[in-house]
Amino acid sequence: MPSSTLGISRIIQIAINVHDLVRATGFYRDTLGLQFLFATGAMAFFDCGGVRLMLTRPETPALDHPSSILYFAVPDINRAHRQLLDKNVTFEDSPHLIAKMPGHDLWMTHFHDSEQNLLSLMSEVSRKS
Repeated sequence: MPSSTLGISRIIQIAINVHDLVRATGFYRDTLGLQFLFATGAMAFFDCGGVRLMLTRPETPALDHPSSILYFAVPDINRAHRQLLDKNVTFEDSPHLIAKMPGHDLWMTHFHDSEQNLLSLMSEVSRKS
């Protein structure tokens, strides 16, 4: 069955596995500056442009694995990179060009959250004419 018949229109929530909920909540709230929505039990929720990020402890050993890579859009990747370095965030690389697209260049850099999940910053940089 094609997904269009299901009516899927967007991602509403992404779960991120954490081992230390307090530490991870601080990282996403204070380091990344995401809007904290609420916490309940062993979960904390943030808003990221209309997509909820749910921090949660793995319920079973089979679910205890790193999350998918989240790509956060930023307007100025070099500035965001410097700001996170100033907050002692560990990066895998420096901001670098991924692809030249029609009208803009796509830049990216990868880093780890407090739970060692891999995350990325992505920026679409307009080319000066």
